[in-house]
Amino acid sequence: MPHTRPDILFIMTDQQRFDTIAALGNSDIYTPNMDRLVRRGITFSNAYATCPVCVAARYTIRTGCEPATTRVFTNAKAGPVDGQALEMETRCGAYLARTMSRLGYRTFGVGKFHTNPWNEDLGFETLWRCEETYHPPNREGDDYGSWLAREHPEFDFLEQPMGERTEMFYLPQRSPLPADLGGEWWTADRTAEEIEKSDNSGPFFGFVSFVGPHPPLAPPIPFNRMYNPDRMPEPVLGKVQEDHLDEEISFMSSAVWADAINPALSKIVKARYYGEITYLDYCLGRILDTVEARANSDNVLICFFSDHGDLLGDHHGWQKQNFFEAACRVPLLLSWPTALPAATERTDFISLADLFAIATGAAGACEAREGIDVLKMLRGECAPRQHLIGMVEVPGSHDFKIMVLTDEWKYIFMANGGREQLFDRKNDPNELSNSISSSSEVRSDLYALAVKACRVPGALGALEGNKLRAFPFRQRPPTRIYQFDRSRGVVRFPDQPQDALKGFDRATLRPLE
Repeated sequence: MPHTRPDILFIMTDQQRFDTIAALGNSDIYTPNMDRLVRRGITFSNAYATCPVCVAARYTIRTGCEPATTRVFTNAKAGPVDGQALEMETRCGAYLARTMSRLGYRTFGVGKFHTNPWNEDLGFETLWRCEETYHPPNREGDDYGSWLAREHPEFDFLEQPMGERTEMFYLPQRSPLPADLGGEWWTADRTAEEIEKSDNSGPFFGFVSFVGPHPPLAPPIPFNRMYNPDRMPEPVLGKVQEDHLDEEISFMSSAVWADAINPALSKIVKARYYGEITYLDYCLGRILDTVEARANSDNVLICFFSDHGDLLGDHHGWQKQNFFEAACRVPLLLSWPTALPAATERTDFISLADLFAIATGAAGACEAREGIDVLKMLRGECAPRQHLIGMVEVPGSHDFKIMVLTDEWKYIFMANGGREQLFDRKNDPNELSNSISSSSEVRSDLYALAVKACRVPGALGALEGNKLRAFPFRQRPPTRIYQFDRSRGVVRFPDQPQDALKGFDRATLRPLE
């Protein structure tokens, strides 16, 4: 007998902006397979990463809990506070994959999981890792890296097969690999194999996590020359003083070497970013073809989303870790033909924490945890959110930020200097005009919501009495992030240029064994 519960497939991209899907209004980009998903189901046009940083977003997804509970506000974990259990799953509940296994689903994960520690047990029955960087002492823990070295040793000399990082992080590149050997292609292959393994004995829950379009921006041929930089849209720029009220934006631009990017180069970078997305879209299409080849394809729930976005030159900045729309708003497409309408848009506020309830709800045993039951909301059986809260950096720290989002307004408080921004979402969608002085009553109402949101154990440090804790403004000294191939022992530039030749055969310049 065929099973009646849906197969469930979550597909996540990394650092994909909300405005990069052709069917949703971007006429400059080619995304035929994301467009297929738009037609297949529901587009949530107000979906947000409440902590727009890679590791933090992933813990929100796998726990169904917001950062105050996970205590992950950056790419590092903060320790639990008094009253919170030490272990993450004790504090939040079993991870999503482990929960789905307990609900009778065959679970598999493929791609980037960016855990801390890197080899953390996530509860998948089958796990294929394709991380963006390799970990010491070798590549053996990375399934893609070890596959590439084993099956295609001619490319094993590459220290960074997904593109050079460090000072090249935001400089346009071409992949050193052909398209069919790239990490995205490999991820699509493993996913298709796992889907094809499924039979009528029970449903599957698959979590696919692409590395792209996260920098470095190195699409393979022919995606590297798909977009003419002169045809790329201009960046959204306000007054630099307003754009950089969040000091972390200028700090991060320096850290990832993006302070070297001028206006002309920014359009070249965007062209390569779009190329990465179209390459990823091509790989996505191979997964969708596998799904559609199944007899029960209409009973496969597919949820497509990203962990956060990227300023990509908007607001004189790069990267994420801030609350401008380009950084924290994400694409989120949900389709399940047997249960949900096609080609529909919803404007309800969605958090990445809600994904937990989508999966468990479709499985018949909804756990909303700190999210909401989206499927129930879509049936009209519960009310949508009235507002959404976001937090970045540890509450009580100098760099803590909190966002309050309503239908009409976005309020941002920065502990560094007690700085504030207020944007009229209807009349100023590009967030160019700070209304903090002209709309004091709105500011007061949203400030009160921010204070209330911090009255939970994991965020109490953000408060000083009945106010949000503020610190004298500080400008952090510029720094650089060095990202080399640590699995080969390369961690920085050499002290002397000739030191880079150590460890290489003089005759061939091949690495010594």
